[in-house]
Amino acid sequence: MARHNREGRGTDQLGFKYAISYQPDWLKRIKVTRQLKNGRQSSKGLFRNPARGPEADSGERIRAGITSDDQALEFEVALTDPQSAVKSIKVVYVLPGENDQMDEIEFAFEGISETRS
Repeated sequence: MARHNREGRGTDQLGFKYAISYQPDWLKRIKVTRQLKNGRQSSKGLFRNPARGPEADSGERIRAGITSDDQALEFEVALTDPQSAVKSIKVVYVLPGENDQMDEIEFAFEGISETRS
């Protein structure tokens, strides 16, 4: 039986703080990728699940969410995965940037890669 979501925290490469809601038996880590002002791309580990591995079946539904009060950013993802086959989820979030430009932030949720029955 799947367990309730846990709460975590992380900070990205620009110092923005995030609150993370995650399933402890599915999520391994979250990476955040941003385009920097100099045109380069930067990726950083935002959060790593402190659990060594799953304690229970992750269930048929994957749920995770991220909020950042610093950026007025908030989203939640939920999907049904009856075969426990989803290994990662990518979300590209768009925020207003400088000079009427839009900034894209990519969040990559990586699942625990153990075979579940």
